[in-house]
Amino acid sequence: MTQPKSNNSAFATLVLVFFFWGFVAASNDILIPVFKEHLRLEQWQSQMVSFAFYVAYTVGSIIYLLVSRAIGEDLLNRLGYKGGIALGLGISALGTLLFYPAAETSSFPLFISGLFIVGLGFSLQQTAANPLAINLGDPAKGSQRLSLAGGINNVGTTIGPVVVSLAIFGAVAGATLKDLSAVKTPYLILGAAFIVVAALIWFSSLPNHTHSKAKETAARSGKEKSLFSYPQLWMGMIAIFLYVGVEVSTASNLPEFLKQHLHIGTDQVSPYVSLFWASLMIGRWTGAVGAFDVSDSMKKALNVILPYAAFSVFLFVNWLAGRDLAPFYIYAAIIPIIIIGNLLTNGKPARQLLLYSALGIAALIIGMLADGIVSVYAFISVGLFCSTLWPCIFTLAITGLGRRTNDASSYLIMMIMGGGFVSVLQGWLSDPGLLGIQMGYVVGIFCFAYLAFYGWRMRRLSTHEGAVPVE
Repeated sequence: MTQPKSNNSAFATLVLVFFFWGFVAASNDILIPVFKEHLRLEQWQSQMVSFAFYVAYTVGSIIYLLVSRAIGEDLLNRLGYKGGIALGLGISALGTLLFYPAAETSSFPLFISGLFIVGLGFSLQQTAANPLAINLGDPAKGSQRLSLAGGINNVGTTIGPVVVSLAIFGAVAGATLKDLSAVKTPYLILGAAFIVVAALIWFSSLPNHTHSKAKETAARSGKEKSLFSYPQLWMGMIAIFLYVGVEVSTASNLPEFLKQHLHIGTDQVSPYVSLFWASLMIGRWTGAVGAFDVSDSMKKALNVILPYAAFSVFLFVNWLAGRDLAPFYIYAAIIPIIIIGNLLTNGKPARQLLLYSALGIAALIIGMLADGIVSVYAFISVGLFCSTLWPCIFTLAITGLGRRTNDASSYLIMMIMGGGFVSVLQGWLSDPGLLGIQMGYVVGIFCFAYLAFYGWRMRRLSTHEGAVPVE
C-alpha cells in the first residue's frame, strides 16, 4: 500500500520546496571556486560558503525550539505545516535580496550572510516538509516517499549548477571575472520564485496537520521520556550531521580537485558538479520505485528505467547548456551498481545504510588511490551511494515518537550543520602542506563508517527491542 490517491496532488505541491533546496545547495558548489578565484581566498576560506549555509539550519532549529518553548507549544502546531513552509519561503526570499548589494560591492561577508538567511528559511521548511512527506500516506512507505521527494530535490541539484554557471560566466566572460555583478541575477529571480511558491503552498490542498499512527512509549509507561532517551533519535542526529557532511564536502571540494588534477577551469566544472548531484537523483529515483502502486513486474522494469531516465535528465540539461557530453557517457556503466543495491535492500532503510555506506567507502578509496578520470568518477559516484541515506536516517530517527515528531524533526534539521563543519575540515586538510586535495577525501571514509554502524545498530534495535520497524 502507498500513499492514498487523494494525497497525490498535495504531495506534488509539497515537492516544489524540495526542488528549491537542491537548486540552491548545488549552486553553492559553483560559487565556491568563483569566490576563491575572484576574492583570492584559501580553500578552507572558500568553504565558508557551505559553512554559512548549513550552519544556518542549526541556528534556525535552535530558534524554532526556543520559540516553541516561549509560546508553550510546538511552533508548527501553532502555524500548521502550510504556514510553516510558507513562512520559511518568505525568510529565504529576504536572504536572496542581499545578493544585490553583495554583488555590487564584491562583499564576501554579504554574500554568505545572504546564504545564511536563505538557509534559515530552509531550516523551517525542512522541519515541516520532511515529516509531512513521510506522513502523507502509509508510514511503512515513508522512506520511499521521501526518496521520491528527494528525487525532485535532485532535479534542482542537477539544474542549479548549470543555470548558475551560465548566468555567471555568460555575463562576465569566465576567464577574468572582473566583477561579480552577474552572481546576483539568478538569486534575485530565485527569491521571486520563493514568494510565488509560498502562495501556492498556502492555497494548496496540503493538510495543515497530520496525525501519526505510531504509539508513543510515554503513553504506555504513563510518563513522558526525554527525546534523547530514544537511541534512534540521538544516534540519528549524529548520522544526519555526518551524512550531510560527506555529501556536501565531496561535492564542494570537487572543483578544486578537477583544477589541480585534470586542469579543468572554473568555468568548465559545472557538468561534473551537476553529475555528482544528478547521481543523487539517479539513486533516489531508483529508491522511490517502491512508493508507486504498480505491479511487481512493473516495479522491476522501473528499477531499470528510472535511474537511466534520471541520467538522461542530466544529459539533456547539459546538452541544452552546450556542454560536450562525450566524457560522461561512460558513467552509464556505473549505474547498475545502484540498481542491484536497491534490489538487494528491498527498500529497508537500515539495510540501505549498511550497504550504501560500504559502497561509499569503496568509492572514496578508489578516488584517493586512482588518478585521472577514474578518480573523478569514483568521487562523483559517492553521490549514488549518498542518494537514499537521508530518507533512511530520517525515517529511522523519528519512528515511534508520535506527537513529538515535530520536535525530533527540528533536532535532526539542526544537524544539517555537518555540511558546513565537515566541508571546512576537509578544505583545511586539503592544503598542500597537509594531506592535499585528493587525500583530504579520507574525511568522508570516517563519515560513512559511522553511517554503516548506525544502520547495523538500528537493525539490532529492531530485532531485539522492537522499537524501530526496519525489517
